[in-house]
Order: sequence, then structure tokens, then C-alpha cells
Amino acid sequence: MSTHTGNGSAVLPAEPPYVPEATLPPLPDTIDTEAAMATDDESVGLAVEVEDRPVLAPHPGPFPPPHRPKSLRAGCYLMRYTPIQRAGALQPLHYDGTLRVDRLSRTNVTASGDLYVHQPLKIWPGHLPSGLIRPSEPNPALGIPIFARKNYRYYMRVTQILEGSTFANKFTLGFELHRFNHTTKAWTVEGPFTAKMVWSAAPPGFPSSGNYLHGEVKTAAGPAAGRLTMGWISKYLRKATLEIDRVNASETPLDNGAGIDWRDIYDAIGWEVMLDVSDADVNEPSGEFWSDAEMHAAMLARRDAADLDREWRFHLICVRRLDSTERGIMYDAYGGDSNNIPREGAGISSHWTIPNTATWGKVRGLRFGTAAAPYFRTGVHEIGHAMGLYHNAVDNGFMHTTPDIAASAVPPVQFPDNILWAFSPDDRKRLRHLPDIWVRPGGISFGAAYGTVPISPTDSIEEAEGLTLTVKPLLETVPIGAPVRVDFTITNETEQALPIPASLSMKAGAVHGRVVDPSGAVRTFWPLVRCIEKDELRELEPGGSVTDSATILRGAEGALFPAPGAYRVFVDVEWALGEATIRLSGDSPIMVTPPVDESHAAAALRILTTPDALLTLALGGDHLEEGIEAIQTALEDDVLGPHYAYIEAKRVGNRFGGRKADVDAAAELLSEDTVMSTRESRKAVELLESDKDVAGRDRSKDLIEVLTDRTTGGEKKKRSRKRAKAKAR
Repeated sequence: MSTHTGNGSAVLPAEPPYVPEATLPPLPDTIDTEAAMATDDESVGLAVEVEDRPVLAPHPGPFPPPHRPKSLRAGCYLMRYTPIQRAGALQPLHYDGTLRVDRLSRTNVTASGDLYVHQPLKIWPGHLPSGLIRPSEPNPALGIPIFARKNYRYYMRVTQILEGSTFANKFTLGFELHRFNHTTKAWTVEGPFTAKMVWSAAPPGFPSSGNYLHGEVKTAAGPAAGRLTMGWISKYLRKATLEIDRVNASETPLDNGAGIDWRDIYDAIGWEVMLDVSDADVNEPSGEFWSDAEMHAAMLARRDAADLDREWRFHLICVRRLDSTERGIMYDAYGGDSNNIPREGAGISSHWTIPNTATWGKVRGLRFGTAAAPYFRTGVHEIGHAMGLYHNAVDNGFMHTTPDIAASAVPPVQFPDNILWAFSPDDRKRLRHLPDIWVRPGGISFGAAYGTVPISPTDSIEEAEGLTLTVKPLLETVPIGAPVRVDFTITNETEQALPIPASLSMKAGAVHGRVVDPSGAVRTFWPLVRCIEKDELRELEPGGSVTDSATILRGAEGALFPAPGAYRVFVDVEWALGEATIRLSGDSPIMVTPPVDESHAAAALRILTTPDALLTLALGGDHLEEGIEAIQTALEDDVLGPHYAYIEAKRVGNRFGGRKADVDAAAELLSEDTVMSTRESRKAVELLESDKDVAGRDRSKDLIEVLTDRTTGGEKKKRSRKRAKAKAR
């Protein structure tokens, strides 16, 4: 992986220390049968898949019956790992989880698992409070268990397992444990380990008495590390619920119109997905067009369940039109999302009109909701994003983009007949074997890299030769509690036009980054990712440059600037080009100053400890009451007020639900002293000019002129001064 810095150098900064971004542990390999058998003579046997075999009739001959071969049944196993306890431990510690055995053929198996700590009682030595209930164990009779996200600890990458079958009663399981750090979102490898797994009778509650194993876990050096048990509980690898709500005028995407439905699609990847077709009367708060904030509010208000520590529930809302894109969007993707629950909601548009051009084949000119195949496919595509998948052009499967699939049809085949109704092979592997915390809603935020070792061509990161990215803060020092605004510029230093993202807005999806604090700790920030099903590019002319801005406050790890001191902000721009991902990186220092008085300290504390302040900044709307109250507190403070005035003006100046846009109130909040990036100044001008009554008032005219001058770098004032000098002559 290579990057290009904004300073024209590939050398990473020495101070503060650079910490690489978190990446996934490598996915398990498909285990080579011959190699596995060569290292474990007890696993040699017939290449026969054995599940629950019927009881054999008594052998009629004079000799004892032959041994029955054993094999690992494909599916999900309930797993428990109990490490050797330290001396003096008051309570035994163990981990519960699932092991996924994915049989690709009779003799090829891929396996992986996840472990969650079974929280022991936290009691003071010698004192057990009366009535204290011990944590319950997962019930194997209930199928695949769901564990609390906060208890996630390990991803298990299986490196050796029984492939075919064996006449012995045991085999060697080899694996690595990758420990997950909830703060840094990174894994640390532990191991390798081996366990001699022995078949035995399953305890009560397990649905398959003949598919239960236990074994002693050892380190590579030989000492015992603990004990592992695993018992088969389901033919599926994972389970989730998909809830679909809609407005009355929108269709429910149940299938592709040719017999393929949600269950068919997820059965093919080993997921047990329960479909909850719920509300069909979702109110339209402000007409047919929906903003991201309105969909987020509708999800919070209308979904049937919200405890993601008991159920993996994904939510799809079907509305007539979307503000931000044409067909669909996985809108719930921000790193500091409300309730810290990213990737649980997506929306699709039923009333977009498909272009009436030959590219769109059999569905040209149709309203989207009436075109069953592409409408349903878009729903699957957006839920794929919610499950942690990115665009994938390897085939015409679900994660490819709709316009590109339509454009790839070769006559006489027409779109949508060329849609591949499946996830691509690499995406199937990801959905089966990526860590739980990556694919489950409320886990890792959308946008992180798949891993350091590419498992498909689309995972590669390449240096953007000939382009540089420079980063410059709007203010070199900002008071604690204020958002930090940075400008970043891409420059083409070559003599030929080069492709770059069409939009560098944080909302477009190409821009993200990280902040390194004075101690060297890293916190990341990600865009509110919009799936426009197309990676739009533009050409940057030779010697040309393009500048945009970002306003950052909070990320997946919390407040980005939680204390006074010297920070460094890194901005990364990534975009797809063919089957590769192109990246540019730049950075700049920023100083955060201490509070100046008690009012400033109180307002800063309120902002820094309110996660919804970020979502209010990004989405607006009236539904995040704690975020709005925190920003109101900042507005009332003399120090922070100018830094938050535009954020509140943007919120009140745009409609939400039954509330109309109040441009008058927005104008009252803004002044020449308001701190705004170049992008925010441009958006403020558009907001003020959107209301004819306000635009006609002297104060707004003056403010529009000042803000317009900001966006042009003072060129307007320079031209006015030149004209004045010319007249004076």
C-alpha cells in the first residue's frame, strides 16, 4: 500500500507518531486437502461428507462392523473457548461465539469464527450482593446466538481443519486469534494455536448429538493455553432480520419479478434472513422528497425493534424520491452516528423515472418502483452496503453499480436480463467470513479498508502519480469545543489531464481521514457515505487544481479534539479507477487552545460529550434533541458561538418534516464574524438567495456580498478596487 503526501514526500511525519489505519485480519484460506492430511495422519479418510447419519442395522456377518467415517458438518457451531486461568482468579473466564464451517466442495472447507467475552461478575472480593443474577449462557436449542457488541473480543482465522472424513475420532484444528481493540478498531494477532478436537456426545439442547467436539488448545511452543468446545446448531452461517417499511405510494421490493426473493439470495450465501414486511403507511413529513435526516428519524420512529445486541436488524425504507441521489442510499453510515449505530438503515426511491434511452433496455422510461428487477436489485445493493460491502465491478452481481450493468448489456441481451442475481465470489466469502463486528449493524463504521492482504483486485491501493494533496486549516488555532475546518487542494502537476472524483464534498464519499492527538492516539473520521451507484469522475486539466473543505468534530472513536494541545489532521481522498483504488493523502498541524472562562468550558464539555452534536452538524433536522441542545449551548457562548452559527443556520434554513425552512432565522444567525469554510460560505449564499424576500433586504444583500467574496478569495474586492482606481483617473 502506498500513499502520496501533500508535501511532495512519501516520508511519514516523525512527530507526532504516525499510527497506520486499522485494517482487517486476513480472511481464512480455503484449506488444501492434501496438505492438511499430510500434516495430520489421524485425519486421513474417505472424501465423504457426513452429517447426521441414520443408525446402522446390526451387522449380520461373523466379523465386527467397520468403523463409520466422520466428517465436519457444514454450518454454524456454538463455540466456547476457556483459557487457562491466572492464579488467584475469583471467577473462571471464558468466551462464547460461533464457528462457521463453509464446505465449498466435498473436500474443500473454509472456516472462521468470532468470540465474545462472557462477562464474569464484577464483585468486590468477599462480597456478593444479594439477588445478583449471573449472566446467562447461549441456548443451543435456539439456533445461532446473538451477542452484545461491547463483548466482542476475537476473530478466529482457521488455518487447519478436517477436510473430507476420517475413521479416527479426532482431528487437529489449527487457528489464529485476532484480538479486536474497540478504541482503535484494529486487530492484534495472537497464536498460532492448535487443538486436538475429539467427537463426543453433545450436551442437552444441541440439535445434533453426533456433531459435538472438544479439545485442549495449545500454543505453537506446546504449552496448554485452554480448552475449546464446538457443537453444530444450524445449517446457516449467520442470521439477521430485514425490516421493510414504506410510504403508501411506494412499492415493497419483495422479489425480482421472476421468482427470486430475499430468502433465495441470502440462502445462497449461508445467511438465515427473516423478512419483516412491516409498516406500509409511513408519513411523508415534507412531500415526496426525503432528506437523509428524515429517513434517519423515520427509522428511529417506525422500526419494530432496536436492540442490536439481541438481533441483527437491518432497516430498509421505501419512499417516493430522495434528496441526495436517484435510486438508493445507505444513509446511516457516519462514523459518529446517533447512538453509535452505523450501517443499520438504507432507503430506496420508487418514483425515480428510468431514462428513456436504449441503455436501459426493457425498463427504459418506467417509474422505478414498477420495474421489479432493478428496483429489487437496488434494495439488495443498499443492504449489501449496510452489511459492510463496497462497490465491486468484478461481475454484474449485486455490488456492481446499476448504470454500469445496464451499459454492459450486449445485444440481443437487454438490461435487466444481464443482471447476475448473486453476490460475486469474493463478496460471498466476505459475507460468510468477515468478522462479525464488520458485517453486523452497529459494528465498524462504513469505509474502512478490507485488509492489508488483498483478496480481490478491487482491494488494491495505488499511488496517484502526478497528483498532490495539500491540506490547510481555516484557522491555525481553534478553541476547544469548536469544529475544525480544513481546506484541501488536489493539484495536477503533469502535462496531461488526470481523473479525480467529481465531488470532494465529505458527503460524496471520497474524502475521509484521521486525527493524531498530542499523545499519538489516532481517531478517524468518515463521510456520510451516499451510494449513488456510480463513482463519478472528472478530469483535472494539466497544472490545474481544485479545492474543497471539510468541517470535522467527531468520529467513530469519539471527539476528534478532546483536549487542548497540538494535533495533526490527515485527509485522504480515495476513488475507484478500473479495478484499483487510488489514494491521495495530505496533512496539516492544528492547535486547540484551552477554555478561556467557565462559560466556554461548560459549553465545550457539552459539545464534546454529546455524540448527536455531530449528526446534527452533518444531517440537520429536528429529531436529535440532545445534539440540538448541545449546539444551542455553544451558540450562547461568546467564544464558540461564531463557530456554530452556520451549523444552526443550515438546520433552521432547511425544511424538516412539517416545519418549513426559516431563511429569516438563518439570516439572523449569520454575520461577517461567523466562522465558515469556503464550502460553507458558498452554501450560506445559496441558502440566503433561496428566499426572494430575504434576498431583497439590505442586510442580506450585504452579507451575501461578503460571503461571495470569501468563496472567490477576495477577487471581487480586488476587481472593485481596480474599477474605483480607474474611475479616479
